[in-house]
Amino acid sequence: MFDTRELGRRPGAMKKVSRSVPAPADLGLDVIGVPEGATVELDLRLESVMEGVLVTGTATAPLEGECVRCLEPVEQQLDVRFQEMYSYPDADDRRGGVKPAPDEDGDEEEELVVEDDLIGLEPVLRDAVVLSLPLQPVCREDCPGLCSECGERLADDPDHHHEAVDIRWAALKGFADSTEDGATDDASGADGADENQEK
Repeated sequence: MFDTRELGRRPGAMKKVSRSVPAPADLGLDVIGVPEGATVELDLRLESVMEGVLVTGTATAPLEGECVRCLEPVEQQLDVRFQEMYSYPDADDRRGGVKPAPDEDGDEEEELVVEDDLIGLEPVLRDAVVLSLPLQPVCREDCPGLCSECGERLADDPDHHHEAVDIRWAALKGFADSTEDGATDDASGADGADENQEK
């Protein structure tokens, strides 16, 4: 929670805040996110406006996850900017009774409110972090991934390959092998017959 009492309710008043906070649980996606308890560095600017407090800031935090191609661990640093408006509880009265306009779906957006001169940043931070995360994190841009045949990591063996056998020709290959074996046997039998005739 961040205290806004120093701002009073004087439009134009501004306060800068820098703070290190532990990351909450589940701050991320299934494949990458900020580890729970990791240090998140916040640099904020709190500005008093007529309807409430405008919060503008940046968050810096470590990211951990796994490469979607080769499943190796991925470690990155997140730097994200965000801005959000926190309304005073009586903001509707200060706006002349005008409520926030509904969004495109016709639903009113959930309004963040200054409660007892305090603002909670977690929902804003969570939205900003999740929206900035890569949906397909990779250990490197040209990661070749895993072998589809055996699962070996291709980056460890660039020359790795398997003999490709077209299943449509597999039966013919077996037939060809048996034909060659038969031809060899016939040739051996003919050679033996010739030798017997010479004798």
